[in-house]
Amino acid sequence: MKKKKVLVTGCAGFIGSHLSEKLIAKGYFVTGIDNLSTGKLNFIKKLKLNKKFKFFKIDLFKQKNLYKYFKGNQIVFHMAANADVKNGFLNPKKDIEQNTIVTHKVLEAMRKNRIKRIIFASTGSIYGEPKIFPTKENYSFPIQTSLYGSSKLACEGLIQAYSYGFGFDSTIFRFVSIMGKRYSHGHLFDFYKQLLINKNHLNVLGNGLQKKSYLNIEDCINAMILTINRNKNPIEIYNLGTDRFITVNHSIKTILKILNLSPKIYYKGGDRGWIGDSPKIYLDTKKIRKIGWKPKKTIEESIKETIEFFNHNKWLFK
Repeated sequence: MKKKKVLVTGCAGFIGSHLSEKLIAKGYFVTGIDNLSTGKLNFIKKLKLNKKFKFFKIDLFKQKNLYKYFKGNQIVFHMAANADVKNGFLNPKKDIEQNTIVTHKVLEAMRKNRIKRIIFASTGSIYGEPKIFPTKENYSFPIQTSLYGSSKLACEGLIQAYSYGFGFDSTIFRFVSIMGKRYSHGHLFDFYKQLLINKNHLNVLGNGLQKKSYLNIEDCINAMILTINRNKNPIEIYNLGTDRFITVNHSIKTILKILNLSPKIYYKGGDRGWIGDSPKIYLDTKKIRKIGWKPKKTIEESIKETIEFFNHNKWLFK
């Protein structure tokens, strides 16, 4: 049986580049799209040499004739998004443009090309500040506190509407924070960058007691690959995360032990890192575990892998 052709938005990003590699290893032909605002050409350097990979540098928000790039594909993995989560309120339109409006444009390009299958990268942030942990997929949504989370929730709504209105087959993944090789933004990146500048000083947003669950990039990709052809319903929503969480302080302690550093730590803010930051994210993953997925790496192993990647790729911090 001939393998399908798939399209990956955000293909040069942290998640998208790993996903593209895995899909090609599985025999798929991949069309990759990225505007390289946060994605790195270095992440897809080897991919670009592969005859099964075709890359287009395109801004999904600005591109007018987007549908022509989707032609001939059967599945769309929509990974592209604004990666600057914490600064959403400094540029309020960015999350709406790069997440919500771009998702609508992707769905329209799919509809015009009669592509029925979409796999979407959402976020655990859409749960706002839940009262029940671990949080299940059917948890009632509280008031949204994050522009990033609310824009992703709007994306989910659009995908669900297209699924019912146009017969799309949709899988939505709600991620916790992902770690591992090619990690290029987030708290580990910020801490490491600070310590490169001054190994004796570390600023921390919040009080360090925020509780977060993290997942390794390989475990994340394995989940998406597993569910390519597994939908029982027009819309399937899966939480992705580990079965535990750690505090930001524990994360810092792990980083400093790996780097053999002992800086003075300065906490800035109250019980959260920034406006819209949820003090606790811990997702229930029983649903996806029932179909045979489970994470293989611990949070600490993922932190170590990420720091080792930084040690060998300091060009990221220039």
